[in-house]
Amino acid sequence: MIITDSKTIEEVQQEFNNKFPFLKIEFYKEAHTTKEGSPDSMKWGSEKSIESIRKIHNTGDLSIEDDQKISELESNLLEQYGLSAQVFYKSGNLWLQTTATDEWTLKQQNDRAESFTKFQENKI
Repeated sequence: MIITDSKTIEEVQQEFNNKFPFLKIEFYKEAHTTKEGSPDSMKWGSEKSIESIRKIHNTGDLSIEDDQKISELESNLLEQYGLSAQVFYKSGNLWLQTTATDEWTLKQQNDRAESFTKFQENKI
């Protein structure tokens, strides 16, 4: 995923969601620690530019791999680009923060979220 000042939050979110369809990423005004949630009141709107929300203005390709831990992705975004991020997973019609599963890999969380969602859809 290429991080540049000219992208919007929505564009970065879409790139992430294309790779992990049962996960989403949100950006916040303040960083959180591992296993800690982020309040909605601190979330940036998706129309904001990356330039306007980050503290470190590096341009680069952020490697996002299936076997990468969620906590590693969030830390890399903060350390390399000054972006405070939180990964969410889909559970039926809900999006939940990955606070309890920050040490899971992105693939593990995406696969589990897909299972939750399909199970919920089949119950209806």
